[in-house]
Amino acid sequence: MRYLKPYLLLILFSLPIISFSQERGVPVYYDYLTDNYYLIHPSMAGAGINNKIRLTARRQWFDIEDAPSLETLTINGRIGESNIGVGAIIYNDNNGRFSQQGAMATFAYHLLLSRDRVDLNQLSFGLNVGVVQEGLDESDLIGGTNPNDPIITGGNNSESVFNVDFGMSYFFLDFYAHFTAKNIVPTPRRIFTELESENQRQYLLSLGYVFSQYNSDWSFEPSIMFQTKEETGESAIDGNFKVYRELDFGQIWGGLSYRRSLDGAEFTEDGLGTIESQKLQHFSPFVGINFNKFMFAYTYTHQVNALILSNGFHQITLGYNFGGSKEPYHCNCPAINY
Repeated sequence: MRYLKPYLLLILFSLPIISFSQERGVPVYYDYLTDNYYLIHPSMAGAGINNKIRLTARRQWFDIEDAPSLETLTINGRIGESNIGVGAIIYNDNNGRFSQQGAMATFAYHLLLSRDRVDLNQLSFGLNVGVVQEGLDESDLIGGTNPNDPIITGGNNSESVFNVDFGMSYFFLDFYAHFTAKNIVPTPRRIFTELESENQRQYLLSLGYVFSQYNSDWSFEPSIMFQTKEETGESAIDGNFKVYRELDFGQIWGGLSYRRSLDGAEFTEDGLGTIESQKLQHFSPFVGINFNKFMFAYTYTHQVNALILSNGFHQITLGYNFGGSKEPYHCNCPAINY
């Protein structure tokens, strides 16, 4: 068949979006840019001078029932004056008929390679261990035009799977790098089909640097984040730019993230014209404030392709820092010093 119907091409194009948003574990959106790197990199548990609580709520298409949504709650910090960091993540991810709830505990270890706090040089390791409950609601699909479809069970199916993530972080002065391997233990997931691969491994790499002039209240942070899946080869890259302004009560900041999928899809707008190709592209502006020990941030995501499938993502992040007893490091390193 030379030309596919527009609605079929719409479904085909949406597959990369569904795949990245329904991966096992916490979906990788833009939460990490709102002072929440621990959510995607376990080695960040207790890496900074403060213990942190972060609560996020993400929602798409407010006027549509069962629209995609995600809520996360994280807590992480250092155990006393030791090199050990611990944390916990609880999340709820819903996308129409698909749902996922999970809880993970984190153990991290931090090595300060410098002799003092003047020159930050730190290597960190982190391990997440948890359980994920996945669900697929088919309760209203039996009958109608598909009364005998053997794939559809007609029930509200669910299963629990074991989940392990491992990560590493490195800080040197104003530079940082994070690497995380998600779902490193092969685990069968039979809720969708017996033919699905046990390999759910996903890899994340983040790099960034914070620039500022001496005695300036302004600093600037360009960064990138690359993610890829081992089994399918799906991949995407984020280009980010963040600006900070120091104030008497804390800090205000904001920035812009651009995400581009490295996998394309073909489509035709009317089903009769020339077949075109496009790659998923998102722009996500965000803004936040640190007021004493409290943090508030807002993120909006906008898709810029010819075929628009995922506009209207709104995300709010609330945070609280507590228990910090260490002096700040002598560096422009917001993820460590705030």
